[in-house]
Amino acid sequence: MKSAHANTKRRAQRVRRRLKKNNNGRPRLSVFRSSKNIYAQIIDDAQGVTLAAASSLESKDKGSDVAAAQAVGKLIAERAAKAKVGDVVFDRGGYLFHGRVKALADAARDAGLKF
Repeated sequence: MKSAHANTKRRAQRVRRRLKKNNNGRPRLSVFRSSKNIYAQIIDDAQGVTLAAASSLESKDKGSDVAAAQAVGKLIAERAAKAKVGDVVFDRGGYLFHGRVKALADAARDAGLKF
């Protein structure tokens, strides 16, 4: 029987494998959600570099609630625009597209990021 961590990691790898197959050269917007904060980064897998990053640690809405996730989504979209990134693929990282992850994605879309 596998541990919960192993199952989560396996689910995240399954999501990323499907994204990498269908990304068409676009960078990926990866989300990490902890119990206290939420993090997002835009990664170019072809070159292996992070183009932009944001977290709830640096936004004015600190914490792990939906408001903090919305602030991070807006912040990552602004930083993506500075890095001249308009289209990305959304990597939910094995998390359900619900709650904080959905709030971050919706805020990033509203701020101009396309996915």
